[in-house]
Amino acid sequence: MAKAFELDCPCCGATLKIDPEVKAVLSHKEKPRPKTIEDISAGVAKLKEQEAAREDAFKKSFEQMKSSKDVLNRKFDELLKKAQEDDPNAPPPKPLGLD
Repeated sequence: MAKAFELDCPCCGATLKIDPEVKAVLSHKEKPRPKTIEDISAGVAKLKEQEAAREDAFKKSFEQMKSSKDVLNRKFDELLKKAQEDDPNAPPPKPLGLD
């Protein structure tokens, strides 16, 4: 009879107790997780910083959306000017630079 053995999971670091005879996991013990926030006031301060960063990102995005109409209009004007300068009777350029 084979004895049950313990194995550490390479993904999560949990300890698994495996019985090879039954081919099953007998027990599972998770790796202890470190505390993410030591002090509640530090956690609140961190949340407020993240809120400020989100607000800044929103303001930037909003300003870009407001100015996108102007940018598109200027691009259109430039392309229209270029199209008016081109000769409509000139043949189009040959593909791959073949002359």
